[in-house]
Amino acid sequence: MPAKTTTTPGAPAAVPEEAVVPLMRGVAVLRELTGAGGTMRLSELERATGLARSTVDRVTATLARMGYVRLEGRDAVLAPRVMELGNAYLAALRLPALLGSRADALADELDESVSLAVADRDGIRFIHQATRRRAMSLSFRIGDLLPAERTAPGALFAAGWTDADWARWRARRAADPQDRGFPAVPAAPHRTPDEDFVRRAGQAAAEGCALDDQLIEPGLVAVSVPVRDPGTGRVGCVASVVSHTSRHGAADLRDTLLPRLRAAVAAMEEDLRQAPPADPGPPSAGLALWTGASKQELGREFIESLARGLTVLTAFGEGRAAPTLAEVARATGLARATARRALITFEHLGLVAPGGPERTFALTPQVLSLGFPPLSRTTLPRIATPHLAALAERVNESTALAVLTDEGDEIQYTAGVPAHHVMSVDVTVGARRPARVTAAGRVLTGESGDGFAFVDEELEQGLRSVAVPVRDRAGRVVAAVGVATHAARRTAEECVRDLLPEVAATAALVESDLRVAARFTRVPLS
Repeated sequence: MPAKTTTTPGAPAAVPEEAVVPLMRGVAVLRELTGAGGTMRLSELERATGLARSTVDRVTATLARMGYVRLEGRDAVLAPRVMELGNAYLAALRLPALLGSRADALADELDESVSLAVADRDGIRFIHQATRRRAMSLSFRIGDLLPAERTAPGALFAAGWTDADWARWRARRAADPQDRGFPAVPAAPHRTPDEDFVRRAGQAAAEGCALDDQLIEPGLVAVSVPVRDPGTGRVGCVASVVSHTSRHGAADLRDTLLPRLRAAVAAMEEDLRQAPPADPGPPSAGLALWTGASKQELGREFIESLARGLTVLTAFGEGRAAPTLAEVARATGLARATARRALITFEHLGLVAPGGPERTFALTPQVLSLGFPPLSRTTLPRIATPHLAALAERVNESTALAVLTDEGDEIQYTAGVPAHHVMSVDVTVGARRPARVTAAGRVLTGESGDGFAFVDEELEQGLRSVAVPVRDRAGRVVAAVGVATHAARRTAEECVRDLLPEVAATAALVESDLRVAARFTRVPLS
């Protein structure tokens, strides 16, 4: 798919003439929000991107309409739905789905953190993390980018670099000696000689493993082994065991943990050999119609070319790792010309790479830079709280999220938003209540036969509440969303007639976000 390019004076790279400028601006905003941890003032986005404030407002309004950000006063906040972009890459890659359980089992066996990483230009990017909860625990997240020379996986990937790859790496090191372009790692205190990494890459090639002896920061050590694609023999990803010098030294990692890591990697490679063909599943067709309807509703504030461009990324996935232009257009419902311009733009931005003679396209690991890292450690209460706040504002009643305690006879509130009344229902996060006399408790213990529970003054005189379940990706009830009111404000019939539909709609929004967020990450319930 050749594209003409034009060079703007002073610009670092030629921009294709057919590139979609609003799409480039939207990607820039998402990347800045990701680098800032997920939240930025709109004025900060204006300065960081160099865009006019009116443009920032329109871009964020469009992203908010898509569910990718929330606008909270003067702040733009990444929302869980933006993870569907990274999910598309991870699903197309298949490695997290095929190998993640092996990594988790190894972490349990060793009681150490285990990660899977792929190559991303002259860096490495994590695609799976199985971390241990300790006072000193690993802070890296799925999607985080690290410089190759400061990691064990980097040496294994560099063992296969071409001269052009080494030249690009040296140019990057010269331009950024302190690794400021890698916000996930502390700044490099001093620059090590290039020859050190060249030597480590050669050693990794010879030994089939690599060590990280406090390259990132003092105390952090790791050992890594490549996982090879059985079809090509090339390194598909690298599995690592990460520890601290208080538990293992680098030499101890090699002697005690490396044999068990090699055994786990051998099992991973066998899993790849035995893996059935990918099932493509249904495409996300119809998005083009949605963007058109949003444009009619919001008018100038909705940038249709940005929304349509981002939907192109969701055309990729399991069984659709390398679609053609025609397949992308068919999956999204977009015109071929529209899909083509979006792909040209993404290729320029490094998010898409062209394929072989069949003229296919593939997502690159850089797609994970669009919001995934800050949200990969989210929790169900964080997902639910904005929806609870919107519900509380609509019905002017206190709202809450609750889970069942391990004992099974109590509920515990994990999130809540109070109503603005002189006398309002107290929802204290962490508070426990008997399950049998609360609407949330009856939902969570399975006592609600109609998909909801209504409790009338059983916990406390004058207190009425209604709750519905929140289900995870497997359909299991994991939490309950509820509203509580005083009997003087609403009759029992009004609670069911007026509040239940609102509570059910809110639970559906929480479930939708949870399904996206939990596809490749663990989402704690509290």
